[in-house]
Amino acid sequence: MNEKLYVGGLPYSTTEDQLQEVFAAHGTVVSARVITDKFTGRSRGFGFVEMASGDEAQAAIDALHDSELGGRKLTVSEARPQERRGGFGGGGGGGGRNRW
Repeated sequence: MNEKLYVGGLPYSTTEDQLQEVFAAHGTVVSARVITDKFTGRSRGFGFVEMASGDEAQAAIDALHDSELGGRKLTVSEARPQERRGGFGGGGGGGGRNRW
């Protein structure tokens, strides 16, 4: 099992310290990150927690998935690898014929 967990449904007021505290009850937390909007700096309502081992990650999933935090239901699951995004670029330029 992967040690990195996805945590969805976070109250928008949740801090990284609070997130770490919630998961620390189920094992050693290596890192806890709340994802924020890059323009406003406000929480986007989800984050990632990395546990020290796969067993601790599974224990956290078992204990916290579908539990409540601040009146919101949490979704806790194994994080999937981040998908590569294509660059800005836009495709080739256009059709027309060469007039050389």
